[in-house]
Amino acid sequence: MVTCKPKRNTYLSLSLIVLALIAGLAYLLNDFYRSREFPLLFYLAGTSIITVVILLLLVKMMASYKFLAAGKDRISLWMPLKGWRKTYSLEEILAWQEEEVKANQRVFRQLILVFSDKYSFTISNHEHHGYDDLKKYLARKVAKKRVKN
Repeated sequence: MVTCKPKRNTYLSLSLIVLALIAGLAYLLNDFYRSREFPLLFYLAGTSIITVVILLLLVKMMASYKFLAAGKDRISLWMPLKGWRKTYSLEEILAWQEEEVKANQRVFRQLILVFSDKYSFTISNHEHHGYDDLKKYLARKVAKKRVKN
């Protein structure tokens, strides 16, 4: 049984960044309330930018919090924040593809699975454990449905 689950280190580091941004936002709002040393436009622009970045990071974290289990000719997908769980047989896979991007002497890879109900599921090596095992499983079981670049 192959299981792919989110890496704790990724979510820990993103959570720390979100907390630092929230602290910065609180400091900026507190400074506006107490002293107002800077022009009003600075406070408006600063709080708007920090709020948008916080929201984008939170959405990214929630969207990529997903699990996959493969085995016994079945693939089970689970997204706990959506309350969504689905199981597919291997025959229901229409296609799968691996994409690679090289940046800063590192290789970032992701697998894209497309199922018969036109749902696509993406999992990356940078954010999930078990990526290589899933790739080997798919190459062994459904090699004909692989889309080459």
